[in-house]
Amino acid sequence: MARRETLFSPFFAFIGQLASLLWESLGYIFRGAVSYRHTVAQMSEAGVGSLLVAMITVGFSGAVAGLYLGAQLVKYGQQGYAGGFVGKSLALEIAPVITAIVFSARSGSAMAAELGSMQVTEQVDALRSMGVSPTRYLIVPRLLATVIMLPLITVLANAAGVLGGAIAVAGSGISSSVYWESFKSFTTVDDQVQGLLKTIPFAILIVLISCCQGLNTKGGARGVGRATTSAVVFAIIAVYVADYFLSVVLQDALLWRR
Repeated sequence: MARRETLFSPFFAFIGQLASLLWESLGYIFRGAVSYRHTVAQMSEAGVGSLLVAMITVGFSGAVAGLYLGAQLVKYGQQGYAGGFVGKSLALEIAPVITAIVFSARSGSAMAAELGSMQVTEQVDALRSMGVSPTRYLIVPRLLATVIMLPLITVLANAAGVLGGAIAVAGSGISSSVYWESFKSFTTVDDQVQGLLKTIPFAILIVLISCCQGLNTKGGARGVGRATTSAVVFAIIAVYVADYFLSVVLQDALLWRR
């Protein structure tokens, strides 16, 4: 029993660090202690920098979904469902999850590397010695920027995926008019909202995990590399785990409302 507690203690310690970091960040946000200049800079660096990669990735994911679905639906004479199937799968699952993974790989890794470099070169300690909170100065702008930008990136990536699906199903003999009519008939506003609601917890998890890994960096350049790798791996795992539980909660909420 003692060994089991020893094995799991680092995990619970990490969860505690994430919760403490979130609580402290929310305290600064609700008090209005936010650097808007740094937030806008992070929106540009982290958000805009991930946009093109997310659109390409989700666009081709939608194309692959359309390719396979189109072939099967034509085989069984159900072409009228093509747009609905592609639209729902993109809105509910593919667009928010793939965009979050792309963001964590591109921008989350950059956050971990930047904060890790600051930690090993004692710049974080220098901020504390000057009476500046590292959470307020380093974490809060990244958190706000990601919460704002990730849903916007997901919307554009979703649109790219729907367009990619339309192009792909055309190769299966399904006309664009049938595809778009099916999309409008079966893909609802609730589907879009449900997918976008997932991106907010995803954004919080990505930033907290990446920044926490960066601030805990030890061991020079090699430590920065380990922290960056761990940040991406942990963030992707967290996104998939959170996706399941969010899907259950949102689906139950939708059924209860109906």
